[in-house]
Amino acid sequence: MNGELKIISGSSNLALSEAICDHLGSTLTPCLREKFSDGEIRIEIQDNVRGCDVFVVQSTCDPVNFHFMELCLMLDALKRASARRVTAVVPYYGYARQDRKVSPRAPISAKLCADCLTVAGMQRLVTIDLHAGQIQGFFDLPVDNIYAAPVLLDELRTRDEDMVMVSPDAGGTERARAYAKRLNAGLAIVDKRRDAPNQAKAMHVIGEVKDKVCVVMDDMIDTAGTMCQAAKVLMDHGAKDVIACATHPVLSGPAIDRLAAAPFSEVIVTDTLPVPEVKIANCNGKIKVKSVAGILAKCIHNVHSESSVSVLFV
Repeated sequence: MNGELKIISGSSNLALSEAICDHLGSTLTPCLREKFSDGEIRIEIQDNVRGCDVFVVQSTCDPVNFHFMELCLMLDALKRASARRVTAVVPYYGYARQDRKVSPRAPISAKLCADCLTVAGMQRLVTIDLHAGQIQGFFDLPVDNIYAAPVLLDELRTRDEDMVMVSPDAGGTERARAYAKRLNAGLAIVDKRRDAPNQAKAMHVIGEVKDKVCVVMDDMIDTAGTMCQAAKVLMDHGAKDVIACATHPVLSGPAIDRLAAAPFSEVIVTDTLPVPEVKIANCNGKIKVKSVAGILAKCIHNVHSESSVSVLFV
């Protein structure tokens, strides 16, 4: 046994951390999170954690660098406080889009962040829907990359309609296919290409979408440009309705305005990142947030009790 279970939350998503504790029948371990006058972060764990199995819940959401540094400091504090094992629960793992060199003098940011967390004291990582699964290889420690699929599938199964799962680009085809298989739905792909330099992108739909409810699947909605373009072309091809569905609601920049103006009837996301009520209101109430607290709580329980985590994979 790994000692007493303790859950500690960073400041990024307190509501999710409290929901996880509710599922586990526990309470958050008190932790001081403050700033010095110059902006430096001050962390102090306010309970004894010696010999405990500690899980730190923190998403790297906006402001990304602040929350990442806060996580590193919390991990270091726990390491120096002699916790038996420290697991970082990072529902949304930032910098994951920079997982390789795309130009001669560019960093591999996902690898650097992995090294920082490891040096800080992380001994295990729990995350949800990594942008690229191979990022698990950047860590020389156990990584549980669990999926939000059960939560999103349960929501989509409530709809008794003829659905088609749509990938907004070729890169997301595998994800859309996996959902289509479990829902016994059709599959379509929006293909974007430039026929000549400096010409607008030509949008083509591969698959049958006419008179069907199209669910545009992605792992995240950041600025929502690609997803909103896909929605428009699907409606142009005769779709009956279009629903957006993604795990991580990053929703940066013009995302809310774009989603509000796009022909989506609903935007289904999870709470791996907090979605302020003002954003939901400004998106004409289209955004529907489903909680991943249950699957994270089950994963934490299974890790703590040394039982299988593979039962969470679908």
